[in-house]
Amino acid sequence: MIIILLIIFTAILLNYLTFLVGISKGIKNVSKQVVDKSEKEFISVIIPFRNEESNILACLKSITSQDYPINNYEVIYIDDNSEDNSLELLEMHSKPDNIKLLRSEFDLADRAHKKKALKFAIENSKGDIIITTDADCIHGKSWLKIMSEQFDENTAFVSGPVEFTSDGSLFSELQKIEFSSLIIVGAGLIGINNPIICNAANLGFRKSVFNEVGGYEDNLNLSSGDDEFLMQKIFRLTDYKIKFCLNSDAISHTNPNKTLNEFYQQRKRWASKGFHYVDNNIVFKLILIFLFYLSIPIQLLLGIFFDSVFLILFIINLLLKIGFEFKIVQIDSQRLFRKAKNFHFLLAEFLHIPYIIISGISGIFGNYKWKGREIKR
Repeated sequence: MIIILLIIFTAILLNYLTFLVGISKGIKNVSKQVVDKSEKEFISVIIPFRNEESNILACLKSITSQDYPINNYEVIYIDDNSEDNSLELLEMHSKPDNIKLLRSEFDLADRAHKKKALKFAIENSKGDIIITTDADCIHGKSWLKIMSEQFDENTAFVSGPVEFTSDGSLFSELQKIEFSSLIIVGAGLIGINNPIICNAANLGFRKSVFNEVGGYEDNLNLSSGDDEFLMQKIFRLTDYKIKFCLNSDAISHTNPNKTLNEFYQQRKRWASKGFHYVDNNIVFKLILIFLFYLSIPIQLLLGIFFDSVFLILFIINLLLKIGFEFKIVQIDSQRLFRKAKNFHFLLAEFLHIPYIIISGISGIFGNYKWKGREIKR
């Protein structure tokens, strides 16, 4: 029995380390991408919002400060049934002529509220390229220019970097590390031609290809996943390229969660879509990664109560996890993100284990709250 468990745990470990090596290789591949700086197509920037009155004017200021020709893009703010003064603030504030305000016509009882709002905005857009972000994001003045340069005639989808803006507290610093690691893993996966994760706070796609693959139509029964389902579908159904924009000037900056419950609800929402990926190979890979994290506390318990050999394996797993992830999070990602303090990184490494286990399980079985809504899986 001990031999069988050791073989299983070792196989799961080797699979995870192989995954991390692939991420590191993918980041190197992404860094070699050539951008197209020729004349650009017309862009529609779409920003869905719900209850963002404390953020939306700052977002508007950064959007209207772009160093991109104003006659070559439009901005569509789409209100997703806000219950605060978000829409009124936008309506009253002076805006350039290329800013358009829309209101979602879908009932609160519907599912996939954000997807339906996005779909409505896309249908009313003029752009050849659609770029989405969130109303709580701030962008540098070169953001739109840099994202547009990623699109050549063979590229249909571009995932952009997103970063939490830390307020200096330990909680926000830990969130910043964890979130940055997700972004860089998504970049690495794209770099090895295995796109799985991205973030709707910063992405772009060709409107014609969106329509060609059926947009969000096949997953409107799910409340999340407007970003990842679309990217995976374009990769699966077309021959177009998927890219990641590895440029720190293209980062969408957003605020971390204020409370532990907000963080838990957000991660549960993200985890809830994993088992709905169409590609079973992706689901299988995610299960193996989850099993690696689950195996670590199991090894610790077996080592304490059953046989000390598992305690040795636990230490080996922990050290290899920290070492390989240090290479990715603290070294490979430095073209995008500033290196975190070693203490914060190590603390995040230990907290990462129960966080993955809890959010993974709750995402599968539990409902969640988002923007004041009770969302069913």
